[in-house]
Amino acid sequence: MSHRSTLIGVGTYLPERIVSNTELAERVDTSDQWIRERTGIAQRHLAAPHETAAFMATAAARAALRHAEIDPGEVDAILLATSTPDQAFPATAVRVQAALGLTRGFAFDLSAACSGFIYALSVADSLIRTGQVRTVLVIGAEVFSRLLDWSDRATCVLFGDGAGAVVLRAGPADGRGILSTHLHSEGSTGDLLYVDGAIGRPETSGFLRMNGREIFRHAVAKLAGAVDEALAANGLGYDDVDWLVPHQANKRIIDAMGKKLGLPPERVVVTVDRHANTSAASIPLAFAEAVHDGRIGAGDLVLMEALGGGLTWGSALLRM
Repeated sequence: MSHRSTLIGVGTYLPERIVSNTELAERVDTSDQWIRERTGIAQRHLAAPHETAAFMATAAARAALRHAEIDPGEVDAILLATSTPDQAFPATAVRVQAALGLTRGFAFDLSAACSGFIYALSVADSLIRTGQVRTVLVIGAEVFSRLLDWSDRATCVLFGDGAGAVVLRAGPADGRGILSTHLHSEGSTGDLLYVDGAIGRPETSGFLRMNGREIFRHAVAKLAGAVDEALAANGLGYDDVDWLVPHQANKRIIDAMGKKLGLPPERVVVTVDRHANTSAASIPLAFAEAVHDGRIGAGDLVLMEALGGGLTWGSALLRM
């Protein structure tokens, strides 16, 4: 029997502390107007010391499992997309596994920057389709505030912290579930968005660095290609899409993708104004919000897309 990955639960976690543009302008040479006009961001959530990637991922996972109405013991695998792990190793995913009290299955991290959730979703879907697992937690969790140079107004105003999770379960290939995923990377553009440091390079700063102009140029073209690829693979057109859930990096990029699909603004899920860019957590955070408030419902065709450092990018198409 062929299987398809059906989505049965969503959950989120956002840090308690909310920082407005006005508050940020007190410590950085910027203004609320400057940030809003260029990015659409009004505020962001910033993690407290105890709100690590593992802490937030666990909270989001618990919420997703409650929404799915299943016991944690039913989970076969945990795939955690993050660029801000608690430790070099073990993987943050195994910390989540322990926090949930799981003693079976497996867990591992994926690193694809802002595209991480799409990458994790694709791997989880493949595991389900091949019959290796039945139930998977897919999580995006990031603490980008700890990678930022707070004197660099070009980057520090853009990001926030948070976590989002979904529960996937094997179901019949009856039209519902993940229809397809599409992944890409281009290593030659890796220096457009990167972190200047790692465990293996202690002489560097460890701060996020970005060429915003070039990222914007690549994002529009590459995301458009990934969107077309997903629809063509399933014999669908722009008119078939009910909801666009994009990576929440910049309102201008989001608007450009909505316009390409011919979707009115009310059919594009936007959280960048309140969450800023939460990297791998941004799509599951936005998706869960639209599911919980009733906008996205049964039968809807949902298109997800993201681009991040690497450069990595990809798309996913699913039927609720």
